[in-house]
Amino acid sequence: MIAGLELPTSGKITVDGVEVTGPGADRGMVFQNYTLYPWMTIQKNVEFGLKLQGLSTKECWEVACYYLDIVGLTQFANAYPRELSGGMKQRVAIARSLACHPKVLLMDEPFAALDVQTKERMHEYLIEIWQKIRCSILMITHDVDEAVFLAQRIYVLSARPGTIQRELTINLPVDRNYKIKRQAQFYDYTDEIYGLLRGEKC
Repeated sequence: MIAGLELPTSGKITVDGVEVTGPGADRGMVFQNYTLYPWMTIQKNVEFGLKLQGLSTKECWEVACYYLDIVGLTQFANAYPRELSGGMKQRVAIARSLACHPKVLLMDEPFAALDVQTKERMHEYLIEIWQKIRCSILMITHDVDEAVFLAQRIYVLSARPGTIQRELTINLPVDRNYKIKRQAQFYDYTDEIYGLLRGEKC
């Protein structure tokens, strides 16, 4: 509903004080499945949304180059999606969304299809990207460790009908890497969330 793909049956959703009435460029979206255009190069995939916004060819190229650099894929600008790994494809999807300068980046289980090693690398990439662009990110995930590692705030939802069980503020250093998972505080957060989920199943 935040993306504007569905509208609420009651109440309203606002982004920066503006009511959401449909999809808009102020909200970027990264899906679980790879959503790149297979007939376009990586560069052209990132430029796509910019062209829809009416930017010139030169502006599209410059902005796309900037965000491909941020996600570490400059050298693959002329490659096609079929030539990239799953993690690289998701980095392109992130670059494409960020290129349109959204106020909020929405991520729907973006790393669920990746193997464990690639997923962990993507977690660190996402933190690095966020530190550079400081865009608000709202992510849906069923992976408790992923949630604690990436988030500054977590909302634990109940089963149907989905309601907020608990809001948790994650007081871990902003600059995170895999070593933080060894800290007692990290385990405390994951234990608390698992406890909530176990209680829900009962």
